[in-house]
Amino acid sequence: MFASLPVPVVTIGLLFLSNVFMTFAWYGHLRFKAMPLTLAIAASWGIAFFEYCLQVPANRAGYGYYNAVELKTIQEIISLSVFVVFSALYLGEPVRWNHLVGFGLIVAAAFFIFKEW
Repeated sequence: MFASLPVPVVTIGLLFLSNVFMTFAWYGHLRFKAMPLTLAIAASWGIAFFEYCLQVPANRAGYGYYNAVELKTIQEIISLSVFVVFSALYLGEPVRWNHLVGFGLIVAAAFFIFKEW
């Protein structure tokens, strides 16, 4: 389906989109505290379906070019990046300096994971 695009573009693009769905599935209901829990769960499952429809092809496309640890690292960095924007814009929560320091440490961890020694 994406044969003409480079593997990193397909993998990272699909992981980014899947994480947008994942973030809304996991945290989008927090703006609707009056919503019954069962409805929030059902809505989250419905949204998560689309996350999986993107994440599974992303991992299949990327595996072989990236190993499993690298794929998971990419996913986590994308997940945190999406979440920072989501929490600031959708939930109205401020991004603090300690969040940025923690995120920087995760990026440093990614450096060591991807570094060829």
